[in-house]
Amino acid sequence: MIVPTFARGPPPPPDGAPRNHSAGLPRIGQSGPFFFRDKRGSPRQSSAMFRLTHDGEVARLTLDRPEARNAIPAAGWGELAALLGGVEGRLLVVAGAGGAFCAGADLGDFAALRADEGARIRFRKTMRAALDALRALPMPTLARIDGPCYGAGVALALACDLRVAGPDARFAITPAKIGVSYPQEDVHRLVALVGPGEAARLLFTAESIDAAEAIRIGLAELAELDEAAILANDAASLAALKQAIALAGAGVRSDPRQDERFDALIGGGELARRLEALRRK
Repeated sequence: MIVPTFARGPPPPPDGAPRNHSAGLPRIGQSGPFFFRDKRGSPRQSSAMFRLTHDGEVARLTLDRPEARNAIPAAGWGELAALLGGVEGRLLVVAGAGGAFCAGADLGDFAALRADEGARIRFRKTMRAALDALRALPMPTLARIDGPCYGAGVALALACDLRVAGPDARFAITPAKIGVSYPQEDVHRLVALVGPGEAARLLFTAESIDAAEAIRIGLAELAELDEAAILANDAASLAALKQAIALAGAGVRSDPRQDERFDALIGGGELARRLEALRRK
């Protein structure tokens, strides 16, 4: 039986990083995120895997296991879903700590998953819920990718609206290397971005590509993006446009609710304010 799951990329370099990075972490559902305060006094949420902070109107979600190149343990997906419920602002930026975006799923969990079909199903469903929650956020979401982005890390980036690949970013989708598959929803997102041929190349060869190649084939959109370019725009407009893109991607040509949002925004006060600001320039 092929278990739909993620696969992390190449093993860590010989620097003493452990293979089983999930030792001592809570199981899915065992514990929720912790709450702290940052230097400015704003709420900061953290978990064993992820850290959520708010910097003005920008929410920042950081994969925070640099000793494991930010490989995501099974427990991490439930933690991610919980943290996403606290995201506020005009923009969410997802990034990795320590020079890596995400090395993929934590291979240390796979032995237990192989032995327990129920755990495999819960694992798949919990991952799906977290990634779909990220995709469904009303504000634009941006993945800033530096260093390795493998397996589950690619799925995480695919769930964002935009992907910015730094100069040292590398991408690989590696389930075939360890004899598993990739969830259909994430294959669908991959094919929608790069087309079936490039998706086949990435999945069948499991080889890594650099930032320039990722941008060329459409796996990433940009080498750099000034967040101010998004923050300067109206939040309600961004939410309406994000929904319109999602509907178009699903093949929807027209939608009565989007028509209502279009009409309401034209009749709203933000349009008048912004037009007046343009007139005064």
